[in-house]
Amino acid sequence: MTEVREETEMEATTGDTAADGVIDSSDVDIADFDLRRPRTRPFGWRFYLVSFLMVDIVAVGLLQWSVWTVEPLRGFGGFISKMWTSNEYQFLLNLLILAVVYLILIVLVNRFWIASVVFLSIVGFCAVADRFKVMVRYETIKPSDLGFLKSDAGSMLGFIPTGSSRVFMDAAIFFLAMIVIGYSLHQRDGRRGFIDLHGRAKTAVARVVLIVCPGLFLGLFTAGLANTGSWSYNFAQTLGDSPKLWDSVIDAQANGTLIGFQRFVNPKVMDEPANYSEKTMAQVAKRYTQAANEINQTRESNLEDSTVIMVLSESFSDPTRVPGLALNKDPMPNVRAIKSQTTSGLMLSAGYGGGTANMEFMALTGLSMANFDASLSSPYQQLIPKLGWTPTFNQLWNDGKDSEAFHPYESSMYSRSSNYKKFKFRHFWTLNEPDVIAHQSKIDSSPYVKDSDAYQSLLEKIDTSKSQFLSVLTMQNHMSYDNWYSNNEFQATSTTGDPLGLDETTQIQTYAKGVEYTDEATKAFLDQLDNIDKPITVIFYGDHLPGAYASASENTDNSVALHETDYFIWSNKASGSHGTKLPDSTTAYTSPNYFMAQAAEHMNAKVSPYLAFLTQLHDKVPAMEPPVVNKIQSWSRIPDGQALYLDKDGNRVDITQADKATRQLLEDYRLIQYDITAGKGYLKDLDFMSLPKTEALEDAEEAAKLPVGTKNAGEVPMVNGKLAAAAASQQEGQNTQNSAQ
Repeated sequence: MTEVREETEMEATTGDTAADGVIDSSDVDIADFDLRRPRTRPFGWRFYLVSFLMVDIVAVGLLQWSVWTVEPLRGFGGFISKMWTSNEYQFLLNLLILAVVYLILIVLVNRFWIASVVFLSIVGFCAVADRFKVMVRYETIKPSDLGFLKSDAGSMLGFIPTGSSRVFMDAAIFFLAMIVIGYSLHQRDGRRGFIDLHGRAKTAVARVVLIVCPGLFLGLFTAGLANTGSWSYNFAQTLGDSPKLWDSVIDAQANGTLIGFQRFVNPKVMDEPANYSEKTMAQVAKRYTQAANEINQTRESNLEDSTVIMVLSESFSDPTRVPGLALNKDPMPNVRAIKSQTTSGLMLSAGYGGGTANMEFMALTGLSMANFDASLSSPYQQLIPKLGWTPTFNQLWNDGKDSEAFHPYESSMYSRSSNYKKFKFRHFWTLNEPDVIAHQSKIDSSPYVKDSDAYQSLLEKIDTSKSQFLSVLTMQNHMSYDNWYSNNEFQATSTTGDPLGLDETTQIQTYAKGVEYTDEATKAFLDQLDNIDKPITVIFYGDHLPGAYASASENTDNSVALHETDYFIWSNKASGSHGTKLPDSTTAYTSPNYFMAQAAEHMNAKVSPYLAFLTQLHDKVPAMEPPVVNKIQSWSRIPDGQALYLDKDGNRVDITQADKATRQLLEDYRLIQYDITAGKGYLKDLDFMSLPKTEALEDAEEAAKLPVGTKNAGEVPMVNGKLAAAAASQQEGQNTQNSAQ
């Protein structure tokens, strides 16, 4: 591809050679490596090759340094040594991708040493920026963070931690050293151009090829890395890539910072429905606006007139329902009694032993993992950062201004700290600054904050002067279950004839004791809510079963049973829906995407077109999830197979045999979900997410029509016995909500 110019014996003797010649393949004298000796001959090809490799390794090391804030050299060493200790070659994968970038830059600049300095400078800058973000937020930089280049470059200042002067100093020394070394090598290298450009057409073609081919490889690799079944996905998997999407820093440490970044560039969300268009979405909005109007004729209350609390209870489920398992006592008598007295049933979970954030995502948005492409295994990491419009149910309460969330753990997990800001939660209380959760006690040797403290932290934030949306994600029953509790009286035994293993027994008994603690804390929590003179409704659910049932999980016939958790919807004594228990025929089975629609039905509250749609879909398809397996959640992809649908009795349904009305609802669901997550967002301007106007809002509109100078002008007018000022305040919140939705 480049013209090879043979050096004559005389040129070799005198050192005279064409400055733009290509690398001589003759043996290289040791003097070729003597940088102190002035010279005009080009370096030998071996020196270029070794230098290229060394620069590439340094570049990988810089990027790995950015995610190892403690003992970075040890971390980088482990990243390399995995090749012979675990047969994992993520180091080589990152080395290859960076080498492609490096090669393109060399051909573009056509100066090897200048290109090397520029390359390391770019990588170094990215590494420093990434390290700062890890130090401040414990998150790596993602493609969505690069939006500051088009908008507010000053937002990068938010990534710079206090006390970072040492990093700046080290970076300055590194950059200065690179410039000195690069300049010195460039001056001593007789080859001023890496490719001969003396007017030869074939050389120009070669240069284009050397840019286009590596660039095409890089683009195609990046575009397909996150998509299951693509060549780049399979290639990366062959070299050991194993996505860890619950934590971007851990993912970067294990798989490489560059690969961790690339996997978020182009994740496939879902296929575009064949009939997707603005006209189609207008028809969908009209269809469910009419449905909402019909439902609302018999509904008497308003969702936003009550405080709604959504409780995701980590790994909470009934161990006595697990096939082949017996316990010596009931670990959840209180929740069992509560379920018998209020709207309740079983929730079909998409995960086993993991997948918390996906259930949380579905509960907050009403969207379903069953509609996404198999490549989209973690919406919180792969989808939400890229979205401009993120309608969530908490935004129904004063556009999110009256919503708060609580999670007694790290705020960075699943990128919650960033996502909750996007969801417009006013506060997200965790173990990290700036919003530190108030209570953090633990039980015995458990490493996790107990549920009673999580509840207490939430209770202290209830404001009886207004309605709120509050969400709590507990941690007490998180894996693994290592005999944490003193005086644990639970005993687990097998009913199949095959005894449980020692580790399995310990885990189940530890988990059962934790469930008992949760059961007691939940009853006490509801008792305290009963004493508050404010309508409050609680949506309580377990996100998935613990990954502790090794024996039961071996039998694929147990798949559904190992993906069913407990849920209930309960209202306190101050609520009009206190004591309501919807028929078991409509509530026995559900999935988290339906919770808000079910809560509205339980509360006899008016609905938006979106909630009307979910209400109708739940009636036809009570529960739905993507394919499930009896293994702890994998983050590389959704499992193979058909999505799982259950009928009102909990039996599997072949959705291809569904009636016309059900097929229409499922088609509309895909259209709605595509429009929100991957489409044009046509529904945003069609009031699809908006609740009907409340009486106070209508009063405010009437007050606004009063002519200036009427009686009591200058005073707050009374409208239907209510203060128009209060109504106007509600109108402002409603208007803000509608514009956001």
